[in-house]
Amino acid sequence: MKSWNDRLNTPGINGVKPTPRTMGDVIEGQPMLVPTVRQVDDFIRSIPEGIGMDIRALRTALAIEHGAEVTCPVTIGYHLRTVAEAANEDLGRGMTLGDIAPFWRVLDATAPTTRKLPFGAEFVTAQRKREGLKP
Repeated sequence: MKSWNDRLNTPGINGVKPTPRTMGDVIEGQPMLVPTVRQVDDFIRSIPEGIGMDIRALRTALAIEHGAEVTCPVTIGYHLRTVAEAANEDLGRGMTLGDIAPFWRVLDATAPTTRKLPFGAEFVTAQRKREGLKP
């Protein structure tokens, strides 16, 4: 079984394509970014300390950065989990908080992705508090 870091570092296929169907805030036919996990990781690493961004804002910013109108909500969910789990693996190997992707700047205790993390919402809440972000 691949580690989360293996998944993070596996090259993916990204691109902008028409949205196949309407779902949530995504309307059929809109130019939609399907990002790679590395693009999501890199973007999260670019968020300055003490600045929070919700998942919808992350999706919007990524779309704009890549010339699309929207970002795939399903892909973002998968990739956010991969980024968070890979960061947790890195912490377990002795890396510092400054060396990992600060996923807590996007995820909060109530995010569906946070509930799936085995290390739980407590870590996310503690890091958000440390940076002065709302829990």
